Amino acid sequence: MKISVVRPDELGPGELAAWRRLRKDSPALRNPFLAPEFSVAVGRRRPAARVAVLEDSAGVAGFFPFEVRNRLVGVPIGFGISDCQGAVLRSGVELDPLSLLKACRLPVWEYDHLMADQFTRFHSVVTGSPLMNLADGYPAYLEDRNQAGDVVRQTLRKQRKMVREVGDERFVWDDRGPAALAALRDWKSAQYQRTQQYDRFATPWIAGVLEELQASGSDDCRAVVSTIYAGDRPVAAHLGLRSESVLAYWFPSYDPGLSKYSAGILLCLRMAEAGAADGIRQIDLGKSEALYKTRLKNDETPVAAGRIGRSWPVSTARRAQTAMSRSLRQGALGEKLKSGRTGRVLRGLKARLASR
Repeated sequence: MKISVVRPDELGPGELAAWRRLRKDSPALRNPFLAPEFSVAVGRRRPAARVAVLEDSAGVAGFFPFEVRNRLVGVPIGFGISDCQGAVLRSGVELDPLSLLKACRLPVWEYDHLMADQFTRFHSVVTGSPLMNLADGYPAYLEDRNQAGDVVRQTLRKQRKMVREVGDERFVWDDRGPAALAALRDWKSAQYQRTQQYDRFATPWIAGVLEELQASGSDDCRAVVSTIYAGDRPVAAHLGLRSESVLAYWFPSYDPGLSKYSAGILLCLRMAEAGAADGIRQIDLGKSEALYKTRLKNDETPVAAGRIGRSWPVSTARRAQTAMSRSLRQGALGEKLKSGRTGRVLRGLKARLASR
């Protein structure tokens, strides 16, 4: 197999068309993070972004988008904001991961949201990413959730209370108004600060990718804002990435002053209803143990975390680093560090590294 490595914006019209055709031929590849538009948008802001183009006797066999971080470690393209990762391959193509890394000049490649049917012998953890499966339509989804529990009834009861106390509900599926995005950014940035995470919206390369994908006219990969208003007041908003049939749940937020109305869960239900009418067959909520995702899901897809290494020193060093990081996160020392001045310094360092 011939493997050529190029920058995303160096892909020609024929290669882009082949990439889109591979995704169209396989339902498993229709997540918008696997679209060429996502890789090209990231590549404009990330100088070390690359795509390996795989060719065999039958023509283009697939694509493997990746980045190099810290000049040494390979990761999926858009690592940190991509919730679906992997190679886009023609059905039946078998790929040797170590040969792929050699062609890409990568000593190691690390992943955390890889499609679990790829590179299986290198997985360290496989978990389920919760889905709102809308293939049978929104009424069928509602019936399933009503049989499983009371999340829908509770949410609609709180919605009626919100209408009485704040104002009439209005939902906008594709909200182009600047007020919705501004509110979402403010709420999300405040949430990042409260939870001591780095602010994605303040990270230049992420902000640039979001801006380009919001302006995209592609049916296969574009960012959309969905908003719930009470009267004229936005109470919950979500910036998601969609293809023709899959919506990736990406940046949700809500007015914390109105949290008692569970507007975030109501927004998920409204997006499911409007999305199903607009061709969305699946909302991928992203891997998480959040209770509301467990209550909303009626399906899941397996995703994997792990590391492929062909350089023993680099792989060993990264494995030791990961083990130490996990020990600090889960142990008593880690709790002390997270709550003290050292924790603030470490989080600031993490934010600076993420923005590079």
